[in-house]
Amino acid sequence: MKRRTFLSLLTLSGALSHWAPPLLAKGKKQCYKVAVIDLMILKRQKLSALPLAKEIGADGLEVDMGGLGDRPTFDNKLAEPAIRTQYLDKAKELNLEICSLAMTGFYSQSFAKRDGIEKTVGDCIETMKQMGIKTAFLPMGVQGDLVKSPELRPQIIERLKRIAPMAEKAGVVIGIETALSAAEEVKLLDEVGSKAIQIYFNFSNALEAGRDVNEELKILGKNRICQIHCTDKDGVWLENNTRLDMKKVKATLDKMGWKGWLVIERSRDAAKPRDVKGNFGANTRFMKSIFQNA
Repeated sequence: MKRRTFLSLLTLSGALSHWAPPLLAKGKKQCYKVAVIDLMILKRQKLSALPLAKEIGADGLEVDMGGLGDRPTFDNKLAEPAIRTQYLDKAKELNLEICSLAMTGFYSQSFAKRDGIEKTVGDCIETMKQMGIKTAFLPMGVQGDLVKSPELRPQIIERLKRIAPMAEKAGVVIGIETALSAAEEVKLLDEVGSKAIQIYFNFSNALEAGRDVNEELKILGKNRICQIHCTDKDGVWLENNTRLDMKKVKATLDKMGWKGWLVIERSRDAAKPRDVKGNFGANTRFMKSIFQNA
């Protein structure tokens, strides 16, 4: 190789090495993303939840399906094509993702006993399909608490088996939240027998029951957890929570190989519970400092 050619290649390689780190960083996909919930930032099914989520600093938003009450299904504005388009266009404009839909109406309604769950859950699944959303949140709620009411277990499993094929066909996941321990949730999922039904894990449930969050996560394993409500009961911000070691949680999830959405639900300052920007801004910054700056 001629000396001039060699020097030219050397110069070129130096230039490429200068650009390589930024290019690699740009191509790296973030393992953990942080979202807030429209209901909890006081913007339930309001388009203005998206710019507020952006202002808070979140990567995405969990959007509620609306109330249930005595209706046959959710009070869901997203059923209207024009509204869905507005949401999707605004999310794209703001570079935000709609990470999941939430069926929080079941916090106070009985999933085990309410009539017409195929219609109710089916409407959520149809909205997911129309918006390209892959995960839904389905809480078993107060009336479906399997610790306080274990006799409901057969009905709940039977109903989850009925909605599982609907989710499978649509290519989506229904993430359930229960009051059970991780070991009991594993048994429940095994009985349901569908990868379309997974656990939407909530730190607060484990903490309130006196269980170790990290051990619970490991028992469930990465393939049974679709998303995580990274929250505790209200009182203090996550960064000031002495019973939740977030660095240890990240180490556990890293070792498990789990990746996905960390959705902030509560952990509001008890002195300022309605300070949306203050509470969720602080929690979002803290979660990102732990999970995205490593």
